[in-house]
Amino acid sequence: MKNSKLTTKRFVIRKSLIGENVIITFTNSKNITYTYDHDEIYSTYQEKFENMKCFQEYKSYTNSNIVPKFCRELSKITEVKHNAVVGGMPVQEKSFA
Repeated sequence: MKNSKLTTKRFVIRKSLIGENVIITFTNSKNITYTYDHDEIYSTYQEKFENMKCFQEYKSYTNSNIVPKFCRELSKITEVKHNAVVGGMPVQEKSFA
């Protein structure tokens, strides 16, 4: 099955995207762009998401600033725009793995 791409303003896992083979990209307020495989993160942490109140109520989980720590190893920083800084240090393109 072919992957589709989705650009959002935040990290998101949505029930409506499960099984759709979506690769999501978002850029945070610090100009760091992250890319991740929605289904890979969901299937790896399915139990965690399903037990979250927000996921039960709103059928989604979001984070506007960064990929959550528990799933960073399954994502990649794909672009760092001019003057991107985290913790006072300039950021270079890297994966979390």
